[in-house]
Amino acid sequence: MFYSIRHLTKFVYSSDVSESVMEVRMHPRSDSNQRCLSFSLSVSPRCRVFSYRDHLSNNIHHFDIPGQHGQLVAVAESLVEYQPLADIPSFLAPDAWAELDAMVAEGDYWEMLLPSEFARPAPLLERLAKEVGACRRDDPMMLLRELNDRLYDTFSYSPRTTRVDSPIDEALASRQGVCQDFAHIMIALVRQMGIPCRYVSGYLYHDKHNRDRSLSDATHAWVEALLPHLGWVGFDPTNALVAGDRHIRTALGRDYADVPPTKGVFRGRTSSDLFVAVQVTASARPPALDQEMPIPEDWSMLVEKAQAPPPPPAEPLLQLQQAQQQQ
Repeated sequence: MFYSIRHLTKFVYSSDVSESVMEVRMHPRSDSNQRCLSFSLSVSPRCRVFSYRDHLSNNIHHFDIPGQHGQLVAVAESLVEYQPLADIPSFLAPDAWAELDAMVAEGDYWEMLLPSEFARPAPLLERLAKEVGACRRDDPMMLLRELNDRLYDTFSYSPRTTRVDSPIDEALASRQGVCQDFAHIMIALVRQMGIPCRYVSGYLYHDKHNRDRSLSDATHAWVEALLPHLGWVGFDPTNALVAGDRHIRTALGRDYADVPPTKGVFRGRTSSDLFVAVQVTASARPPALDQEMPIPEDWSMLVEKAQAPPPPPAEPLLQLQQAQQQQ
């Protein structure tokens, strides 16, 4: 299967800013059964874009836009080839817990076991752990499958009920959130049981045959847990899925703080609005690398708003650039 991905991000400022510095994590990974055949990142105003890989082999692009500008537009386009994974078993051998402990003792998985910024212990988390039976029992695979389904049933998917920097306490208290919250809660529960677990940022392909709760025009997030004989296995508690050939990985980290799609600062005394649109299309054969993807109608509306003349510039002030919440 081949996936063509377009990811549009627009920051529109109420008055001109004098500089923007940003990191972008939108380049799909090439590992396991997934291979990124092409990637391009277009930025307006025009600037030089640099790239590097971090210690987890995530592809990161960064740029600096000096000078006055009223908006920042970034469009990432990717072509990904995806090979089907082998079927994930429903359960493991009776000695799976002992094998998992041996793997952890012999490997370097500590950063995926320790609490992190958005996945840490809390009183409400302990209460949830008792409610859903998040303790060592059965075998690791059966437990993770059950936990994946229990979180889906326990929490409602509700966009805009949490923020990009919301702690898990907010979703735990309201029993609602977006995929970012579902992933953080599952990571925190799984790590407490001694299973290495990491956050996955990426995209989910939607079609009419699937009943996914997550939005088709946004980025997505799920988790991967380390299991004996299988390696890292993906679980999507937002949609009660074991991650499969519709999940396209962009970046891996301890939690969202490690892998936001955009992260940066701007210099200016102004407010900003963020507009995001994501389009993922699938094909059995690879499309031509120079073939343009159709632009949805709502993207044209975003372009019109971003091109509106900005108000006069204000007094410079360094401010954090808003990041995208994964939904």
